[in-house]
Amino acid sequence: RIDDCFCASRKLDAVATEAKFKQDLGFRMLNCGRTDLVKQAISLLGPDGINSMSEQVVSTAHKYPSVHPETRHWTALTFAVLHGHIPVVQLLLDAGAKVEGSLEHGEENYSETPLQLAAAAGNFELVSLLLERGADPMIGTMYRNGISMTPQGDMNSFSQAAAHGHRNVFRKLLAQPEKEKSDILSLEEILAEGTDLPDSAAAPLCASRNSKAKLKALKEAMYHSAEHGYVDVTIDIRSIGVPWTLHTWLESLRTSFQQHRRPLIQCLLKEFKSIQEEEYTEELITQGLPLMFEILKASKNEVISQQLSVIFTHCYGPYPIPKLVEIKRKQTSRLDPHFLNNKEMSDVTFLVEGRPFYAHRVLLFTASPRFKALLSSKPSSDSTCIEINYVKYPIFQLVMQYLYYGGAESLLIKNNEIMEV
Repeated sequence: RIDDCFCASRKLDAVATEAKFKQDLGFRMLNCGRTDLVKQAISLLGPDGINSMSEQVVSTAHKYPSVHPETRHWTALTFAVLHGHIPVVQLLLDAGAKVEGSLEHGEENYSETPLQLAAAAGNFELVSLLLERGADPMIGTMYRNGISMTPQGDMNSFSQAAAHGHRNVFRKLLAQPEKEKSDILSLEEILAEGTDLPDSAAAPLCASRNSKAKLKALKEAMYHSAEHGYVDVTIDIRSIGVPWTLHTWLESLRTSFQQHRRPLIQCLLKEFKSIQEEEYTEELITQGLPLMFEILKASKNEVISQQLSVIFTHCYGPYPIPKLVEIKRKQTSRLDPHFLNNKEMSDVTFLVEGRPFYAHRVLLFTASPRFKALLSSKPSSDSTCIEINYVKYPIFQLVMQYLYYGGAESLLIKNNEIMEV
């Protein structure tokens, strides 16, 4: 518990410990969701008042021990949003709480903003309220000197909503007017744009930078929605012009196939041609082609089969298909065809559809494990017929011809008999 940590710490004097107890009590009063306690809670939070941060981790001064690192630097507004206490959030904002929580312009940010938490939870009402008060959906979690520290992006509010499949929240964020950035480029933007500094044309540059930043944010959101299997959100993002990457397309196709969503499969296969060729990585060979062949194998839809054939042709390229040389095997009969269904020298008789069929034990024993098991149950001294009930006589005759001839090359099989054979 946080109380025990404060008491046990030798780093805090009595006055500092008392202040931390009061701040902790203030946060607890806000977390309970009672609007009639907001005013009293704010008075306990300390000199920063409503924008006090929850200091629960080791700081550079090592003032107090780590307790709950996942909520470090959270403000009262952040906690209220986490618990979904809309009336408390409203009162805190009216009282002057910073809508972005502990985020300070130009400083490092390692804590979630209230809007990120609301978007991840899918709380449409809270998201709408925070956006009305000026919350920026483009702000991410982990930044250092303007450069994102996470491998696949900074998980801003767009990514949070997409990763959890909240379509209505994502659309609300998308409808929010863009904020203009300052004329000063961050290090990340300088590296992205090149080494040339911006000229005096600030307005066009600002608009261009905003669109690039939003496109990057939407690409990240598309990645997260595809990774978590929310194909509808991925399609929504694609519909506003965000380009496919091979990975997001493959993940969306895989999810649609697993969910048996044929219209979506057709839509995604049609979109393959829009993927840039520089996206064709090893993943297309190791993951993409096996997946598409699996879809071809399972699908009985002519449209899907045609779409896949177009993709396979495109992947193969304009080169001519080499001719396949048929490997002809020399037919070797196991037994002279003269003995087929010949009563002379026959030592076993089958009864198929009431008609006898004469055969030879030695051949059937060596040619087929199933016949071997069948004949093993009948001693050679038993002269009774073995009745076969589950096969028609012409089909049984074809099977015997295959066994006696040693192959199927000389067999004449009718089209209506192929499936039965």
